Amino acid sequence: KVRTLSSPRRTTCVAVIAAAPAAAIVRGPRSVSCARKTSAKRANGELETGDGAPCILFPSMSKLSHFDDAGEARMVDVSAKAVTRREAEASVFVALNAETLAALPNNPKGNPLEVARIAGIQAAKRTSELIPMCHPLPLSFVDVRTEVVAEGIAIRATAATTAGTGVEMEAMTAAAVAALTVYDMCKALDKGIVIRDLRLERKTGGKSGEYTRANKQ
Repeated sequence: KVRTLSSPRRTTCVAVIAAAPAAAIVRGPRSVSCARKTSAKRANGELETGDGAPCILFPSMSKLSHFDDAGEARMVDVSAKAVTRREAEASVFVALNAETLAALPNNPKGNPLEVARIAGIQAAKRTSELIPMCHPLPLSFVDVRTEVVAEGIAIRATAATTAGTGVEMEAMTAAAVAALTVYDMCKALDKGIVIRDLRLERKTGGKSGEYTRANKQ
């Protein structure tokens, strides 16, 4: 269980109270006073609530735009943001054993890589229906590429739009669903297939500018 306690409008931290049988999340400044008269104070690197339950202090959440001043989740208003071309690329890896890799061309369901490619493109267009705070975007381009390598299938997905917010989640969703589709197409041969390393590789456009993942990451 998780109890969420209301706090003042000035949000500078999040504290997770490790109380049994329930944990409480306290959102607010380092000295918290809330409607339930639960107080939290810093003590020996931890916070302590009125009932003596310990809690952990997290860094300021001022950079997390999906939280409002009260610490509640929200959809960000992007209407004032500049409409620019934005692009993002994500990758993921599907680890397959040698037997499953060898059987890819003979899959009775069809070509797993082509089905995964189409599934990824479809998923990118439905991202806002899957991720609660994502904005519906007019995607101008989606591409999903698959490559058979020594230990599995490497997948890369690219999404682009001209809008007021980025397409990182669309690219990530395309890659993730493509990988899940490979699993679905091949699970009869191996239910131990592992999907790993889903990550953003690069993005362009928007206020935050360009990002490219370093090779060592």
